[in-house]
Amino acid sequence: MLLSRLAENLFWIGRYVERAENSARLLNVNYYATLELTGRAREYWRPLLELTGGEAPLRAKYGRVDARTISAWLALDHDNPASIASSVLRARENARGLRDRIPSEMWEALNRTYLNTCFQPLDLLDRDGLFEYCVAARDASQFFFGIAFATLPRDEGWSFLRAGQLLERGDNMLRVLQSRHRGVDAELPSDPSQRALQAQRWVNVLKGASAYEAYRKRVHEGIDPTRISEFLLLDEYFPRSVRYSAEHLHEALTQIDRWHPGAHPETLRLSRWLVARLQYARVGDILDQDNPALEELLGDFNRVGAAVDAAYFAQE
Repeated sequence: MLLSRLAENLFWIGRYVERAENSARLLNVNYYATLELTGRAREYWRPLLELTGGEAPLRAKYGRVDARTISAWLALDHDNPASIASSVLRARENARGLRDRIPSEMWEALNRTYLNTCFQPLDLLDRDGLFEYCVAARDASQFFFGIAFATLPRDEGWSFLRAGQLLERGDNMLRVLQSRHRGVDAELPSDPSQRALQAQRWVNVLKGASAYEAYRKRVHEGIDPTRISEFLLLDEYFPRSVRYSAEHLHEALTQIDRWHPGAHPETLRLSRWLVARLQYARVGDILDQDNPALEELLGDFNRVGAAVDAAYFAQE
């Protein structure tokens, strides 16, 4: 069995690498969307700030909130725990103590990503290098998890890595949808130009999850916010949906429980409850403005994470 310290390191490697990828996806889609806008950029950037703690820490450091400072904050700033560079740095710190426990290819991939992303100067933004930076971070995350899938034994360590990845993925998707449904996209505008702008923002939500093509194959009714939300929340086959993340998170925790049979039933109870809520949910109930179900689902993910921490990491 793994020591709790090693299990915790693998769990957080999964979370941090996935977090770097999520930030890269959102930042890249938003950046290119704003190139086509005039005077509306703030509407695109604000939801990203909401996902990472709001404007206050950014304004305290940079003194202003605009496209350049937001890009720097989300991509390069080591003081922002949700930035790409900060997430990669923390993943590498966790992996450094596991070099004798994980395949060398995993360490080499993560260390190479660290060298390529954590030392970029701010003039990267001035020479229009944000697109390449975000694509490189996204591809590095997929490459890392691909190596893990191909080389890591399917033991307890794999299950902790997978649990961290899926917990972070489900949490992020819920936060993205939450920010859209409580912001300017909460209601259908009457102005045709505003409706077109809203549709483009929802297209960007799909593209941020690499879900645009999958959604169009599954849904043939155009860009509808409710159908998009239903797809990203409840689709059982799309790998970045909330339901898919919850079901496979429960599967990973079930595998871990086989190494500690019956020792931590609360963790499995909470994860199974989360799966059941999503399996039998109706999107209309989740998005009902009088029923904060998105917040409740996010709280359920957080409770599963807290239960994993209390069960496996807070003791040794």
